[in-house]
Amino acid sequence: MKAIQTNNAPAAIGPYSQAIEAGDFLYISGQIPIDPATGEVVEGIEAQTKQVLANLQAILEEAGLSFANAVKFTIFLNSMEDFATVNEIYGAALEEPYPARACVEVSRLPKDVLVEMDIVAYRKG
Repeated sequence: MKAIQTNNAPAAIGPYSQAIEAGDFLYISGQIPIDPATGEVVEGIEAQTKQVLANLQAILEEAGLSFANAVKFTIFLNSMEDFATVNEIYGAALEEPYPARACVEVSRLPKDVLVEMDIVAYRKG
């Protein structure tokens, strides 16, 4: 196992790694919409979704991967009312074949953000 860390995504706010590479798989911890340049949460569901995707992309790039390597996303929403907006932004960031995905509404997320996502990626041989 190897920890992956980049300054282009927010530092972990607890005892966990941004990502762990295990064999051909990369497991990226849930990312919330913190701008790594300011350390602040961005406002609004559109900006938050874009920031989460940017944070995930930065971690993938640090590992030499891209969204094309993603095999599974999990999306956590504070409200399913935001599903259509998040789905549109998410879909625009990815290409077919799309990864497997789960999307769930949760009662609360860290720092009271509106969206959090994690990824499992596969390093193609």
